[in-house]
Amino acid sequence: MKITYRNPGFEHSVDSILLFGEDKTTPFWSDALFYFYPQISRERLSGLPPEGRKEYLVKTLKTVWNDVADELNSKVDLYNSHFARYHDQIEDALSDAFETDTGIIFNDLTGNITLNPVCPRFLKERYFDVFWKNSERGAIGMSIHEVIHYIWFYVWNGHFGDSYAEYETPSLKWILSEMVVESIMDDKRLASINPYYPRENGGCVYGYFQDMIIQGKPVLDTLREMYKAGHITDYMEASYQYCLENEAMIRQHIEEAENTH
Repeated sequence: MKITYRNPGFEHSVDSILLFGEDKTTPFWSDALFYFYPQISRERLSGLPPEGRKEYLVKTLKTVWNDVADELNSKVDLYNSHFARYHDQIEDALSDAFETDTGIIFNDLTGNITLNPVCPRFLKERYFDVFWKNSERGAIGMSIHEVIHYIWFYVWNGHFGDSYAEYETPSLKWILSEMVVESIMDDKRLASINPYYPRENGGCVYGYFQDMIIQGKPVLDTLREMYKAGHITDYMEASYQYCLENEAMIRQHIEEAENTH
């Protein structure tokens, strides 16, 4: 398992931002853009057709790009060297967690450093975005989160034999994959280098999972107990069954949180 960080260029940043610029995008996903770039008008952007939105973002963010280009480029070497420092530690922890040799899989992952504060992941294409404002510690914390997804679905797919098309939002399988990150991140080899761990530091999963209660108990605590109880595929089966049994409550909580963010 290896990540190579790079600067994919300005147009990639704009295209990445546009993934979260649809009219149906909830405040949970869209608010960060306007927080970090107040020069972007929410009303102006939402009032434009899709092709006009890209033109507007290119025009508005080009100055930002020019101003931060040197710092963004410096992050390429910084992120790569910091990840290399902890690579073996991360790989060993994930090999133990997933009961597989992660040294022979996903050695071609790419972390694209972009202007987008919301960082999409592309499972089949094997790349994800990293917000340029991250420190090297922040970048490695979110990168471990993403790597866990790649390996989770690799093992999941081998066990269940389903389709990668089922692993994206808003499927229940995607929701579960976002929740289980904390259980796996509990390993001291991972937790110790992740500045977002534990929950008191902001958490390594979305906030609406951290306050989700089902049957009087935090969902993440229930999942942690399942994780500790058996093999990784046992955990996958038990946790997914748990989500199926409580899907209505899980989805209601997420919907309310995303629309009131």
